Amino acid sequence: MNSRLGWLLAALFAFAAWRAYDVAGLAFAASATVFWLLLQFNRAVRVMKNAADSPVGHVASAVMFQAGLAGGMTMLQIVTKTKSLGRKIEGGDDDWRWSDDGGAGVVLHFERGRLVRWQIERAPETEGGAADPAA
Repeated sequence: MNSRLGWLLAALFAFAAWRAYDVAGLAFAASATVFWLLLQFNRAVRVMKNAADSPVGHVASAVMFQAGLAGGMTMLQIVTKTKSLGRKIEGGDDDWRWSDDGGAGVVLHFERGRLVRWQIERAPETEGGAADPAA
């Protein structure tokens, strides 16, 4: 959800609660808003804790990872899906890379915190025509 919309809804909820129940309603609305923020913080911490156990920028299969991507996804949704933090690409504004053991990788570009485009990079071909699994 857009953060402006979320804060607008919280303000409308606080106003409606204040009009209906005075100060007690305002206190309830503030408590509900803080509770919601704590839930969001707890979710982010849990995702980062799960990602801490994995190598940076690693996915099991780059092809399967890119197949599950959709425009508008947030970085938190991506890290939840990969269970790994991405590797920042030098020189890119907000470009991140995840790769698998076979050498294939996916480069993701974010704008304003949302995924706008991604590109899969296939593993280099060897002389026999197949990717070298030892690389």
